[in-house]
Amino acid sequence: MDYEIIDKPPVDEFAVRPNLDNYVAQRAAFNYPDVIKELDGLPGGGLNIAYEAIDRHLVHGRADKLCWIWEGKDGRVENYTYADASRMSNQFANVLVKLGVAKGDRVFCFMDRVPELYAAVFGTLKAGCVTGPLFSAFGPDAAGDRMADAGARVLVTTPDQRAKLTAMRPNLPALQHVIMVEHGKEPALEAGELSWNALIKDASEVFEIVRTEPEDPAVMHYTSGTTGKSKGAVHVHQAVLGHYATGKYVLDFHEDDIYWCTADPGWVTGTSYGMFAPHTNGMTSVIYEGGFSANKWYETIQKYKVTVWYTAPTAIRLLMKAGDEVPRKYDLSTLRYIMSVGEPLNPEAVVWSNRVLGLPFHDNWWQTETGSIMIANYPWMPIRPGSMGRPMLGIEPGIIDDDGNLKPPGEEGDLAVRPGWPSMFRTYWHNDDMYQSKFRNGWYITGDRGRMDADGYFWFVGRADDVINTAGHLVGPFEVESAMLEHPAVAEAGVIGKPDPVAMEIVKAFVTLKDGYEPSDKLRGELMQFARKKLGPGVAPREIDFLMVLPKTRSGKIMRRLLKARELGLPEGDTSTLEE
Repeated sequence: MDYEIIDKPPVDEFAVRPNLDNYVAQRAAFNYPDVIKELDGLPGGGLNIAYEAIDRHLVHGRADKLCWIWEGKDGRVENYTYADASRMSNQFANVLVKLGVAKGDRVFCFMDRVPELYAAVFGTLKAGCVTGPLFSAFGPDAAGDRMADAGARVLVTTPDQRAKLTAMRPNLPALQHVIMVEHGKEPALEAGELSWNALIKDASEVFEIVRTEPEDPAVMHYTSGTTGKSKGAVHVHQAVLGHYATGKYVLDFHEDDIYWCTADPGWVTGTSYGMFAPHTNGMTSVIYEGGFSANKWYETIQKYKVTVWYTAPTAIRLLMKAGDEVPRKYDLSTLRYIMSVGEPLNPEAVVWSNRVLGLPFHDNWWQTETGSIMIANYPWMPIRPGSMGRPMLGIEPGIIDDDGNLKPPGEEGDLAVRPGWPSMFRTYWHNDDMYQSKFRNGWYITGDRGRMDADGYFWFVGRADDVINTAGHLVGPFEVESAMLEHPAVAEAGVIGKPDPVAMEIVKAFVTLKDGYEPSDKLRGELMQFARKKLGPGVAPREIDFLMVLPKTRSGKIMRRLLKARELGLPEGDTSTLEE
């Protein structure tokens, strides 16, 4: 179904004039090296994300500006200025130095959205260390594999993650320090744990940021693939140029905005656009610790007078499911610009939001590896529902064939980007061969398939591999299959993504059983619980089917493509390599 274009008024008629108001001229004049002129750089030389995001605002007279409006699960509300954020992150940086943590060491955070998490991330960067965010709902296998691969030296976590930590600790030989946080109280410690409160109490509020250069590692985000364990995409301090510029031109930040990014900091959106982009632009950010609730989310917008809102398609579809009457109970008039990312935003959601909320959601596209937004729908730009938009300034995407040649408008191909933008990942941790495989004939190959229309709008077609996008989170089938095989009943496992009206895809597993085990609903439930415990609810299968045999190639590789085709009733295609 084709949807009508959603037009926009001329830029002169906007209540707040967009920062990007002449796309053609600004795109022609834009140069990423010029962006550094709008930032400060470290005093004495160098570049550090934490300085650009926090401390430079103190130098420019914004020490008392609100940085975080934090609301806890229990309804507590606490306000933190940029001066507070600087003090807290300085204290944690001093803690790391006192613990003997060195420049380049990996410091991981495995916790919910409490103020200490944000202080820890910026303090880690100030100390010259590499921050590694983990999604708080990960199970011990998912979290432990990532920390083990990175050689994490410090973990900042909370008592409710202790059981997971106990399970993964034997596989973390590099982990030397576990710092426990319980916001608003002193945690009861167990052997080998340190108290955040006690460490901070004795730490100086003054810290001279360790000199970091633009190419020094800063952030490590793990991303899933079709084979092997998750890979650590390493980003450097120069990425801050991308965070700042996209915050200015895509998120359209202005001085008085109240901004809310609903993404968990354990994912790249929650750091790049929950921390780095808004803070480098000097924004006031709302941080809500609780989970999804349509009423609570609308209430949050009303309560804090949110003006710019960045969320995900899964959440939008849940808001749609809650009904049109719910938002009408709240005053959402402060909203001026709303955006979506994480997976393709279905056209119906754009049309719905424009009709019910009075504003269309603006989809944009980027990846863990790109570090910042590559393609977007902008405030001034007419929206073609279903399109991811047009390129960010300084970014050159293209639809290419197997030889790296650009395909004409309207034709499907590999979505690729010319390398060289500041926030591009620099390697996969200890897996440079995999990193190099992502580049072909002068392009970074994203793994997505797409097309570009005659007016330069890009459209997502699908993944070129088997990676599953469930509620905006990429799940590698291999990781799930490996976990399933650890159950004593499972002989083989194959995992696919199955279309879902809310989550886009759900993880579905097909298993064969060892001798002595019979298929049953009881065993299916046991396998699902087993996977949830090991991987976490966001990664574990939502459906499991038992098969007598899995389709495999003659070399023994499970043919996930055939599993998916048979599940969805699609043509099976070429089966010449299928095992007899």
